[in-house]
Amino acid sequence: MSKTKGTIAVTGASRGIGSAIVRNLAERGYQVACLSRKGQGIEDMAPSAQLATQLKHYTCDVTEEQSIIDSLQAAHADSDKLLGLVNNAGIYIPGRSAHYTTEKFRQVFHTNVEAVFSACREVYPYLKAEGGGTIVNVGSFYDRLAVAYNTAYAASKAAVGSLTRSLAIEWAPDQIRVLNVAPGYIATDLNKKERETEAFMTYLKTNIPVGRAGEPDEVAQLVGTLFDDNIGFLTGETLYIDGGQGTKLA
Repeated sequence: MSKTKGTIAVTGASRGIGSAIVRNLAERGYQVACLSRKGQGIEDMAPSAQLATQLKHYTCDVTEEQSIIDSLQAAHADSDKLLGLVNNAGIYIPGRSAHYTTEKFRQVFHTNVEAVFSACREVYPYLKAEGGGTIVNVGSFYDRLAVAYNTAYAASKAAVGSLTRSLAIEWAPDQIRVLNVAPGYIATDLNKKERETEAFMTYLKTNIPVGRAGEPDEVAQLVGTLFDDNIGFLTGETLYIDGGQGTKLA
């Protein structure tokens, strides 16, 4: 295996947007530390033999703080240079707010916000020791919309945007950039069944200005570009990739 540019850790690396991000980063020449509950790496598409040599797999349950600590410590130990982190892992639990339990609300925030903060905090000393780095949090365009039956999820993603801004200004002197990529409706295995209905596809074409759902690879392309281009003056921002839907509805 040829020498890579360095290592980027990715949580929720097994499927959907996470696996697309892993593949994109590997194609760009990075070693990727794939953090997932099963610790098996990409599950929804087998990487090429070449890319497989650039992937290292770690078992990480982001709802367990010690698991985050241990997996990032292992990723750092296995790397010549840890360059960054992508906080992609998250959960989505919709429901009517009048009947939504506090326990469910806490579960969403624990996974989507607390775990993101913990991972950022734990990777910070490694990036600082390297003279800087980049953290990309994966949020959602729901952070700026009023969405029925999605109170907990939308609020959690708004919190990710706020967390990103605060960490960005705090860690800017350490040359650590913190950014938030906020996807709109992205076609994944999780929403495959609803996309098989004509009514829903008509809804997408009507409500998304570009006339279609986004692809995981498009989100991955944006994330990969943020690492490759390393624009030092760009930090603390939420970058929406939603086909214009959020702008239309806001």
